Amino acid sequence: MSGTTPANPAVAVEGRSRTLPDPMGSAEPRLGGPARARQMLSSRVGSAVAIVIALLWTVPIVGMLVSSVRPEGDIRTSGWWTFFANPAFTTANYQEVLFGRASSGQLSTFFVNSLVITVPGTLIPLVAATMAAYAFSVLKWRGRDTVFVIVFALQIVPLQMALIPLLRIFAGSAALEAFPYLAVWVAHACFAMPLATFLLHNFMAEVPRELIEAARVDGAGHVTVFLKVMLPLLVPAIASFAIFQFLWVWNDLLVGLTFTGGNNAVQPLTARLAEMAGSRGQDWHLLTSGAFVSIIVPLIVFLALQKYFVRGLLAGSVKG
Repeated sequence: MSGTTPANPAVAVEGRSRTLPDPMGSAEPRLGGPARARQMLSSRVGSAVAIVIALLWTVPIVGMLVSSVRPEGDIRTSGWWTFFANPAFTTANYQEVLFGRASSGQLSTFFVNSLVITVPGTLIPLVAATMAAYAFSVLKWRGRDTVFVIVFALQIVPLQMALIPLLRIFAGSAALEAFPYLAVWVAHACFAMPLATFLLHNFMAEVPRELIEAARVDGAGHVTVFLKVMLPLLVPAIASFAIFQFLWVWNDLLVGLTFTGGNNAVQPLTARLAEMAGSRGQDWHLLTSGAFVSIIVPLIVFLALQKYFVRGLLAGSVKG
């Protein structure tokens, strides 16, 4: 017998031979033909599904954009896809909805109202929820867990259940007369606080306690720990919730319509869009232009904070 070992020995087992794995080879299993084919097929199927979903989302937006720059006569007589065969541009629709008759537009005033409502409606619950999350995750006090469970349970309370109590608080009050937007701000803050506190608390709970202890050893108080340690680490989470809250408040109709009491001086853009079609639907050709005016700001906010949004969604998904 030779003293050399075959490069790929075979061992007989019950009359059959099987090939042993090469000890010097790679430890990772290689995909066979069927497995590789299934992987390629699933990858192609996933890509095809993603493309179909993207088209389903994009085509209506393109149609709305094309309709917003078409003349009124073309909008009323043909579909938006005929624009490519006989293109005709006009800015009259945007001029009408922004600066035209009160019955058909003047969205510039309501655009400002939406900004005045949305910015505080986003910042107020975000600031309050960040401090509340710090109190629930870092500070130690009696009844902390019980109070947190109560705050968490408030998420299941329907928004409609709180409309009448809040209206009774603010109706006819001197504070509402001095600050017409106060009721809308408080309503959006109240409805956003439970979810914001819960999400930010979960992010703060993942911060290593060694960082906080090291800061406390160096003489930092809770204010310094909150501002210098926690906030920089929570930027992705804060940005993620800020995007959700901003889009929610900007696109809200129920709260804005309820707490503004039909006052055009403080009504948001969504309330005006609901009235743009007119009592007999005579101005429906302006709806596409008005809709594009309403999505400009949310689109800018999302694109500006997109990287923080993705980081916030992925934060905590991988440990190490």
